[in-house]
Amino acid sequence: MSIVILISGRGSNMQAILDAGLPVSAVISNKRGAAGLAIASGRGIPTAVVQGNDYGTREGFDAALAAEVARHSPAAVALAGFMRILTQRFVTRYADRLLNIHPSLLPSFTGLNTHERALAAGVKVHGCTVHFVTAELDHGPIVAQAAVPVLQGDTADELAARVLRQEHRIYPQALRWLLEGKLSVVDGLVQVKEPDAQQTLFSEQP
Repeated sequence: MSIVILISGRGSNMQAILDAGLPVSAVISNKRGAAGLAIASGRGIPTAVVQGNDYGTREGFDAALAAEVARHSPAAVALAGFMRILTQRFVTRYADRLLNIHPSLLPSFTGLNTHERALAAGVKVHGCTVHFVTAELDHGPIVAQAAVPVLQGDTADELAARVLRQEHRIYPQALRWLLEGKLSVVDGLVQVKEPDAQQTLFSEQP
């Protein structure tokens, strides 16, 4: 029972997963220069690179990525700042095992630049979401969310830093539930088979 983590950059959520003591069998990046690869290697985690421009099509890339993931027979696949949109075929192959962490309170602010967009919209509460991955971008069933207050005078970087701290709290927990077989999706809604499971967290005021 292990996790394969997919990254594109520094891998801060990857580090949170490792720090939580969860079993990780490999870290795979779509970028050769991703800083998270060196961090994973330093912790004795096998790493690999499947780079998009080495393949002629999205389908070719996803097939190569799926083959590399399959080498490790994971119980879960965690997207941790993985900046590629996966094909339907890949998502279907890992259905019910594929989780993502997104820096907004979905369904609000799907896609990129979530913190800037939250500030521009004037929302008073922002946060992050762990969800199952489906073919529709940032629209899979929600496993857990954490909320943070938006403060007067916030910059996007300040808001992002507070949200990131909450990402590091909820993502390892959601993955632990998945590995332990405690997650199920009923009519599009995620249920946790654990008494008093906290699927919604609120940060302390700064």
